[in-house]
Amino acid sequence: MSSFGYNVLGFGSFPNRGQIIDVDYLVVAGGAGGGRRRGGGGGAGGYLTSTTSFAAGEEITITVGSGGNGGPANTGSATAGSNSSIVSYVVATGGGAGGGDNAAVSGGSGGGGQNFGPLAGASGTSGQGHSGAAAVNSSHSGGGGGAGAAGSTDNGGNGLASAITGSSVTRGGGGGAHNGGTGGTGGGGNGGVDSNIAPAATANTGGGGGGGGDDNRGGNGGSGVVILRSLVQASATTGSPTAATDGSYYIYTYNSSGSITF
Repeated sequence: MSSFGYNVLGFGSFPNRGQIIDVDYLVVAGGAGGGRRRGGGGGAGGYLTSTTSFAAGEEITITVGSGGNGGPANTGSATAGSNSSIVSYVVATGGGAGGGDNAAVSGGSGGGGQNFGPLAGASGTSGQGHSGAAAVNSSHSGGGGGAGAAGSTDNGGNGLASAITGSSVTRGGGGGAHNGGTGGTGGGGNGGVDSNIAPAATANTGGGGGGGGDDNRGGNGGSGVVILRSLVQASATTGSPTAATDGSYYIYTYNSSGSITF
């Protein structure tokens, strides 16, 4: 368990002052975009879950990363997802872009390789995600890495399940490659079929976007999410998190950036 430092000055009256409060967290970064034109799938955003401690009265900054853009239809590269974080202590790395005009990019999970070349997949960050798969030939590109498994030929790697909200939800699936590759469980986008635009990943799952079909663009990556769970109710929040309870736990789900004070 790690401890966040705190400043005892500058805060008003908080009922929990003086307490050190244990907080469970799930931090998922934004997933990457899939590569264009028979491209590889985008990598899922980095996935971190554990328990840490906050001091009562400390305002904690929450950052929710955006998904990356799929590679454009005509020319250009897909972009990586953005990091999600709790202050600067817990940082999940954005997913790596799928290969298109470019080689696949490393990230929280790595992007899949594109078929022209064929190009290799990229690496994921240790403890956050898995590698994307390499392309095999002109018909089969690599799927993007997922939070729970590496990408494979055509298909994105699966994500991981968490029950931090009281119900098991899978997030962080890698994007499928072109030619109808399947996105990984947990929001990964499927690959584009024929000359179609690839589907986007599911928002707030950190899923990777699918690789684009023939001569078309890749799918956008899904935005990330930050979820906090504690036995102590927050005294203040910004950013409009969804607040819920599960037994004795107070749960705060951030689909966009904000802050929380216990």
